[in-house]
Amino acid sequence: MSTQANLALAKKLNIAAIIVSIAVLGLVGVMRIPHFKIDLGIDFSFLPPLHAAFNVGVAIALVAALYFVKQKDIEKHRKAIYIAFGLSLLFLLSYVLYHFTTPETVYGDLNGDRKVDAEELLKVGSMRTIYLGILFSHIVLAAVIFPFTLFTFIRGYTGQIERHRKMAKWVFPIWLYVAVTGPICYLMLMPYYS
Repeated sequence: MSTQANLALAKKLNIAAIIVSIAVLGLVGVMRIPHFKIDLGIDFSFLPPLHAAFNVGVAIALVAALYFVKQKDIEKHRKAIYIAFGLSLLFLLSYVLYHFTTPETVYGDLNGDRKVDAEELLKVGSMRTIYLGILFSHIVLAAVIFPFTLFTFIRGYTGQIERHRKMAKWVFPIWLYVAVTGPICYLMLMPYYS
């Protein structure tokens, strides 16, 4: 494909990435509205460990992609990135399904009433603050990095290698952080799933 055709394709893909990013971030925002749940008659409580597994897979694929690009094995790098994106897509779909259909699990909620009272807060202590700090950074960085992962991918896919490299240098560590902190949040929240 010619450079001109690649740039035209990149422009179209960038527009699609912006639309997808707005749609996904909007969807995630809607699912965070309290009491906005859809009853499909199915218990999706089995999904959180799957979310963690998808994120672990993303982290492994990203580290593999970094290794392969350092070895100048671009084909394996590309395959690892495709795996990271595929697992991220599976995560996103199951995450949205879970949060649209299942009441939120609250860190420190020992009695299952979806609130943390003074007694429960005493029992969990500073771990709740640590959890919320990790969760907050995870959510904010996931929202911020999402469109940039798409733009970085588009630059690589359309042969804009230098622009891809420059962007990947700062997108990669943030994406990896999000992929690693997801399972950490799950493990910390695990005792409170009903």
